[in-house]
Amino acid sequence: MSVTPVQVDAAPPSLSFKEVLAIPVMRRLWIGQLISAFGDFLALFAVINYFTYELKLPADKMTTLQIAYLLPIAVLGVLAGVFVDRWPLKQTMIVSDLSRAGLCVLLLWQKTPLQFYLVFAAMSVFSSFFGPAQGVAIRSAVPVHGLRSANALMQQVMFGMRIVGPGIAGVLYKVFGARLCYWGDAVSFVCSAALIASLVLTRPVAAALNAAEGGDGQVEAKGLGSILPDMRQGISFILHHAGLLFVILALASGMFVIGCFGPLIAVYVRDSIHGSTGLYSAASAMIGLGMFVGVNLLNAFGKKIPNTVLVYGGLGGIAAGLAVLAGLPFAWATIVGDLMIGIAVAGIVVPANTLIQQETPAELMGRVGSSVMSFVFAAQLLGLVLSGYLADQIGVRNVFVLCAVVLLVLGVAGKLFMEPKQGEPVAA
Repeated sequence: MSVTPVQVDAAPPSLSFKEVLAIPVMRRLWIGQLISAFGDFLALFAVINYFTYELKLPADKMTTLQIAYLLPIAVLGVLAGVFVDRWPLKQTMIVSDLSRAGLCVLLLWQKTPLQFYLVFAAMSVFSSFFGPAQGVAIRSAVPVHGLRSANALMQQVMFGMRIVGPGIAGVLYKVFGARLCYWGDAVSFVCSAALIASLVLTRPVAAALNAAEGGDGQVEAKGLGSILPDMRQGISFILHHAGLLFVILALASGMFVIGCFGPLIAVYVRDSIHGSTGLYSAASAMIGLGMFVGVNLLNAFGKKIPNTVLVYGGLGGIAAGLAVLAGLPFAWATIVGDLMIGIAVAGIVVPANTLIQQETPAELMGRVGSSVMSFVFAAQLLGLVLSGYLADQIGVRNVFVLCAVVLLVLGVAGKLFMEPKQGEPVAA
């Protein structure tokens, strides 16, 4: 007796940028991100120029400004996700945007470094809620086979702004002054809030799961006493999902290197290459350019490559770029190495975020997304803080070597211990 084989539907092809942007929710979130990201560059550039040319502050004050913004997200991220999983998405993002718009207006009256630190820290608090909520909205609106393109588009905005943002912000600051930059950032957040207000956002998967369990299709309201158990649930999911843990570690490692790299590249150009400030500016721009190029290369040639393979390639690519910098102290090698690092970082950020969204249950997206954000910002903050100490102890080029070795070890460990063996089910 013959047995008719069961037909298995092939996975649908990945959606293109154009197809993802045809989804109304995604298109408006992307436009809002584009507007608010440019506004952020305006305000940050204006503050840095005020610190540099009017207050004539040393470099460590600039670092403190970055720490003031990174620290609240690193500390509050895990807690914020608990509330993101409970609160309405639209209202959460609108309140966050409007609160940050008000804080941008407050910048008009700030004069001392401490005052600016406090305002940026407060903005970071509201950002810790917006980021995970935006991630949940994208996960709910975009089909699974479009998540990589969706993440690439959102990262493309950030990486692209790293290239063109400083130049445009510099012209506006020089012509119109800091006040216009602060107002511009405030208006950008209001525009983002207006776009989000026009959306219809739901949690269809979470509601369906709740209804299947005998509920009424609505997400259950929980009291304050369940905050810690909810936090533990999100963290436990990450720790017990080996593949997810690996990509989060890879993402954090990449951001740690970027955190180290930012303060050290100026010292490297000055002491190892004896280059000018022009070379430093070009080298810094190559990181942003590489990230932007990397995102587009992924979309053009990486659609059929597994996300895990892309993450391994990203780790190896950053290590290779660091090796070029450590081994070839020449101007051309600095440009090439920085470009390699930027492209490789994109090879981690986009597939890692895609895997996180694909593997995380809808009802845990806020908690997992915020935990990832907290971990990543903490790694970047650690790199920022440790970079000077490590450079003083072992030298800048040896710091690059050390980072490269750590990334390679992480890649090997991920391949050996954090991928399911053949025939073994993937953790859910």
